[in-house]
Amino acid sequence: MFAIVGTIPERDFPLEVGKIALMNGSLFIGERKINVNRGTPALLAAAIQAGKVLGEQEPHGFLVGDVGLGDGSRQLYEYLTEHLGKTSFDTLVFHYLQPDIDWHNKVLSAINEIPEKPILIADAGSMYVAKMSGKSIEYDLFTPDAGELAFLADELAPHPFYTRGFVLHEDNRIPDLIAKAYAHKNAAQYLIVKGKTDYLANREGIQATIEQPSVEALEAIGGTGDTLTGIAAALIAAGRQVAEAVEMAAKVNRLAGFYANPNPGTSVREIIDCIPRALEEIIKITEETGNVSWLAGRDKDWTKYDNFGNCELASSDRGRI
Repeated sequence: MFAIVGTIPERDFPLEVGKIALMNGSLFIGERKINVNRGTPALLAAAIQAGKVLGEQEPHGFLVGDVGLGDGSRQLYEYLTEHLGKTSFDTLVFHYLQPDIDWHNKVLSAINEIPEKPILIADAGSMYVAKMSGKSIEYDLFTPDAGELAFLADELAPHPFYTRGFVLHEDNRIPDLIAKAYAHKNAAQYLIVKGKTDYLANREGIQATIEQPSVEALEAIGGTGDTLTGIAAALIAAGRQVAEAVEMAAKVNRLAGFYANPNPGTSVREIIDCIPRALEEIIKITEETGNVSWLAGRDKDWTKYDNFGNCELASSDRGRI
């Protein structure tokens, strides 16, 4: 059983707690409808789509409206502090929340009251505050992009806005930034650095790189980093080890984008629709080869493969890639 904590960019969205459902392209928590767009809604929808393939129940949601003023986030922090310690979630995902060190530390204290400590995943604002509070080591997975990695690597920056310029311009030195983040204890047990190439790393260094399929149009579509986090969370909640789950999630995310045949006007919802097909493919080939890194190093001409825009996985298509 896993839960996702985050905010909805609507001023009047109240604090809502409960199971999240995905129906007819929209999310629902109770009777309240949420449009699927970038941010926490994209993460939620991706996790649900992956969970359908994995036989997992829908995630539990802790959601509130916040348009950047922090009032909703503080309300949610307070609720989590009072109630999280009484839960039994095995995986917790923290996403968009206004960073607040004091409240963050209170929430971590509540988590420590759970009899078996859950796997902790953080992205976006929740990842920032974990670093700002000096508690990164408490987390099992961070999912930064290159700019966020620069913030983690800058031991002096109290907030991403203050990341030093020379660090920000080290995008072509991802391995060095990863090493700095771990040297300063500002990284979780694992990192997946999202970008043109995805890097899976831990304190021992880079464990895997994922580059294919490479779909250039995906870079212009907001929310694809959120979907990767959601897929990874579902795989971890289903029992996969963190490293294996994250590498699989990065491949699934890219393959879903490939199947969606995107252009710069494509919405993240169209990519989310393709997650089940992509995940079934990755699971099948991983089971056949016994190797989650089956794609690494393969010189594949992805332009030869058609069936773009068709996210239904027909039995005749299985194993094509």
